[in-house]
Amino acid sequence: MHPVRRQRLAIVLLIVAGTAVAAALLGYALRENINLFYPPSDIAAGKAPVGRDIRAGGMVLEGSIKRATDSLQVSFIVTDYQANVPVTYTGILPDLFSEGEGVVVSGQLDDAGLFHADQVLAKHDENYMPPEVSDALEKAKAQSPGQSGTQSKPQY
Repeated sequence: MHPVRRQRLAIVLLIVAGTAVAAALLGYALRENINLFYPPSDIAAGKAPVGRDIRAGGMVLEGSIKRATDSLQVSFIVTDYQANVPVTYTGILPDLFSEGEGVVVSGQLDDAGLFHADQVLAKHDENYMPPEVSDALEKAKAQSPGQSGTQSKPQY
């Protein structure tokens, strides 16, 4: 092989190796910051990781909000009308947070199936629902067609 070709090949291989190392380091650094979304039915089925930051979303179950009298701790249940996930949160809730409304919570799931939220996001107007929540509710509705109409229907 000609020395000039050998030098060009070495440079190209060095660039490819450097790019691969940079991509691997970037992937390693970002994997801790990935925040995946899980609907309540997937969490109840054990598909969500325990002790890792995730997002969950659905509707706040009617009559499930319980506020502590001596602190800012709130507990409530998030549902997709197929499964329920109990959630605890300490802090000030958004103004639009209420029963029967769409919500997305960010936090960690513990071994007992309790979701410890670090952040609670509520919908911002009458017609909006986060896409992940509406997709999860539609999927749950499609999987249980024989459900009675006793619960309120979500607005999309």
